[in-house]
Amino acid sequence: MSKNLMETEETNRLTRAEEEEEEDDDEDSREAWTEEENEEDGDENDEDLEFLCLFCDFKYSSCDSLFDHCRLTHFFDFNGIRKDLGLDFYGSFKLINCVRSQVADNRCWSCGVRCQSKQDLQSHLHPSVNTKDVKLLLEDDKYLNPFMQEDSLLYSFDGGEEDEDECNTSFEKEDIVKDFGSVCIDDDDTAEETELNAETYNKDKKFVMACPNGHLSLASSSKRITENGMDYGESARSVESEPKDKQSRVYIADVVEKDIKKVNDSYFGSYSSFAIHRDMISDKIRTDAYRQALLKNPSLLNGAVVMDVGCGTGILSLFAAQAGASRVISIEASEKMATVATQIAKDNGLWRSKTDSEGNKSCTGVIEVVNRMVEDLDKSIQIQPHSVDILVSEWMGYCLLYESMLSSVLFARDRWLKPGGAILPDTATIFVAGFGKGGTSLPFWENVYGFNMSYIGKEVVEDAAKFPIVDIINHHDLVTNAAVLQSFDLATMKPDEVDFTATAELEAKNDTLDHKATACYGVVLWFETGFTSRFCKEMPTVLSTSPYTPKTHWSQTILTFREPISVASSKFTADGSAAVGTDACPASKILLRISIARATQHRCIDISLETAGVGSDGLKRSWPVQMFNLT
Repeated sequence: MSKNLMETEETNRLTRAEEEEEEDDDEDSREAWTEEENEEDGDENDEDLEFLCLFCDFKYSSCDSLFDHCRLTHFFDFNGIRKDLGLDFYGSFKLINCVRSQVADNRCWSCGVRCQSKQDLQSHLHPSVNTKDVKLLLEDDKYLNPFMQEDSLLYSFDGGEEDEDECNTSFEKEDIVKDFGSVCIDDDDTAEETELNAETYNKDKKFVMACPNGHLSLASSSKRITENGMDYGESARSVESEPKDKQSRVYIADVVEKDIKKVNDSYFGSYSSFAIHRDMISDKIRTDAYRQALLKNPSLLNGAVVMDVGCGTGILSLFAAQAGASRVISIEASEKMATVATQIAKDNGLWRSKTDSEGNKSCTGVIEVVNRMVEDLDKSIQIQPHSVDILVSEWMGYCLLYESMLSSVLFARDRWLKPGGAILPDTATIFVAGFGKGGTSLPFWENVYGFNMSYIGKEVVEDAAKFPIVDIINHHDLVTNAAVLQSFDLATMKPDEVDFTATAELEAKNDTLDHKATACYGVVLWFETGFTSRFCKEMPTVLSTSPYTPKTHWSQTILTFREPISVASSKFTADGSAAVGTDACPASKILLRISIARATQHRCIDISLETAGVGSDGLKRSWPVQMFNLT
């Protein structure tokens, strides 16, 4: 069957579908139409149906017919969105990957609502009211990574466009090669076809994207790769190249490698600032907790081999040496800070020197500093597996998991810590509570030198709902109880448990509400880490970043609701006809479902927040999901 004939038949099918939808919009009619489409599609030649729909399992022989289908059936006007947002090739490339990613997560590409199933998502899809939110999503460079393996749509959506001025989306292969770097492989060579998605690396940790042939390939054999403690598995298998690919076998490489190197350089470079280390060491809550754990537990430290992951100035290594450790291996990826930590160890007579060319040793201390990421430690020093008695690290970031350093600590634990060895701290817990008006900037704007500027405050709060905020919340501003969101046992947890989804239930605080309704403007997250009696038998301790304890440099992490939720105790007399969460019918409970996961953007985390209110009569109301990226 010719391509033109297929496209004509496809156009006829789409026209019939549109007429059927106009005549009858109910679900039964749509299902019947879908079954008819499936039967017709089943007769097509699979080799001609190259392009998979972004929303369903239909395949099409041309991009135009696919995008017509998406526009008529799924309310997604690809070309219209490109024009509205002025997307170039890369922006359009991101758009396809973004939508595929959202659909795979049963999430609406337009409003962000997550549905229970793929079928529910199909029923939920609606025309986009505002494409600005979509444009914000597309600012994330993670969507430059193909979401779906062998996605031929990514390299063909622009092929039929003759008017380059309309969207400025001219696609030249040479430009892609220049921008991303490439590896070209002759068809006679043996290639490696990756079986993972866009986060796949070769043995040099080089990322490979698919080009027009749709294959993800590597130039050489691949091994199991770990980056920041993330295991990417056996990433490739050998296949032979196909002759038909001779004109298009360009493999875009190094994208993720360059991105990770750039982020790592920036990350470790930021820790070259002495001001940061002064802030951390001056944080008495932080430093005293580690000092107490290391110095007040002599049975643990005496004669022990200690590994300090991310030593910075070496303060924890100094404590460990002072407590009687026989050897302290201090790992620091920042070249500047590794030099500083070495000099500080020397200045305090604690440096473990190596024999010089004349056989002399100037120091006989216990600390040795290694300038490496812990994942690359074997390149600088040989340490016997499972030979370390104690693993210590101050790895915690904002919202506990920002910076993704916990993965590196777990990597070190699994490789070098003895069975039953101590990890300090050994527990970590994330807490959540609801905060009121006092936790926002509204009170400030309500009285500015006697003038009411609350209009500004309202806009500030609305903007705050788009981003996580790291700031101090006073415990007096909490309007609900605190609840445990997630707990980690660092001695036993698996690396993939760093990413989690958990639920929590918040109740209005009876002691402050006095049976009156008050507004909850969002939730605040904080954490505690424990040096428990499991390892610190003489003196266990806790490091807390709670609003109820003295402030630390971590502050708390604030997630603001799009609109405040009115809360009150269950004794409040509610108006049953009003919506739950309003002043007339405040919620007695707020139900939360929160996901925290490492973002594709290196060392950042993504947070999703799903919120529901339950009234005193048991009625429930849910609000649209909110997405936050902590960068």
